[in-house]
Amino acid sequence: MSPQARRDELIAAALDLFGSRAPELVTVDDIIGRAMVSRPLFYRYFSSLRELQVEALRTVTVGLVDGLAGLEEGPPPERLRAAVRGLVDVADHYRAGYVALLRSGSVIATSETDAAIDEVRNRAVELILDALAVTEPSPLLLLTLRCWTAVVEGALLSWLQERTVPRESLDGWLVDQLTAMLSATAAHDPTVPAALTP
Repeated sequence: MSPQARRDELIAAALDLFGSRAPELVTVDDIIGRAMVSRPLFYRYFSSLRELQVEALRTVTVGLVDGLAGLEEGPPPERLRAAVRGLVDVADHYRAGYVALLRSGSVIATSETDAAIDEVRNRAVELILDALAVTEPSPLLLLTLRCWTAVVEGALLSWLQERTVPRESLDGWLVDQLTAMLSATAAHDPTVPAALTP
């Protein structure tokens, strides 16, 4: 196995474990047990558990940003629904890592991982603005979209762990949440036309 493949294997083992428990509760022994490698081999690729934790979360954020790169053509409402479906699909694909990323808290969080998480959130906001064909959003509209991304994160975290809501209902419900928030924003901000709401 190549060195990069071995590193990837250790990262995958860590992300799998992070999906079921808080990252700070996962030990080196847990990771080497899951990856079926020795402790010396672990330290050949990572100088510490913290280095692996940060690298694992960085891997997830890169995957999320890459996954949010495309957006299909069509009318704004259809593009918005496609964007939300994309968010759900990417989070579902990176389920263990996404859960770990949102649950990482201050124990693993660094300025680097915080910046990576913010990059994902900013990309989600850009995606929605693109779907709505808005090039110059007002401060209140930006605040609305950032609040909505927090709603999405909370909803996805619960859904990924519990699966109590059918997948086919989730994106429509999240779009309806955004529609309600955009309608409220339009009532308070004359620069947000009613036509903006899907």
